[in-house]
Amino acid sequence: MLLTLTGGSGAGKSTLAAAFDGAVVLHGDDYYFGTPDHGVWTVDRGGVPRLDVGDPRSVDLDRLGRDAREALDRSPLVIVEGLFAASVRTGGGHDRFDVFVDLAADLRLARKIHRKCVEGDFPLHVLLENYLGARRAAHERHVEPVRHRCDLVVDGAEPAAHNVSRINGSRLKRRSF
Repeated sequence: MLLTLTGGSGAGKSTLAAAFDGAVVLHGDDYYFGTPDHGVWTVDRGGVPRLDVGDPRSVDLDRLGRDAREALDRSPLVIVEGLFAASVRTGGGHDRFDVFVDLAADLRLARKIHRKCVEGDFPLHVLLENYLGARRAAHERHVEPVRHRCDLVVDGAEPAAHNVSRINGSRLKRRSF
């Protein structure tokens, strides 16, 4: 079974993925292109080229799909989590369940600030500038529309164990039809 967890940055996708016992988890953040010959690149105020991580064309979805397909050959449950997880294609032949992890924009932003600026050393003014200048619009353009294509929407503010139960119950219910 391929389980994808899609949603905005800070919605709780990684936390939810970690709550599934025995699953192989592939993180979308590990599949961004690393060189300017692939992906969408912009030049920041300092003249430094930066990968636009809010654009799905900046993710190596082919490699992610291959890795997911290989993992599905070894494991009964493979989870792909990330902003664009629902876009991954494995070539078919496997059961699939797509979940959108929803959380209000202010809570996603607060979580991201905490993770990157409070726990990490990312400059707050740069994060806020990026959010207001591009990330917020990118979420509305690329992530939010996926909600309607997913099999289930869960609340990222709920405890991960609660959402695991909802997902497992919905997967089983769908199989019984």
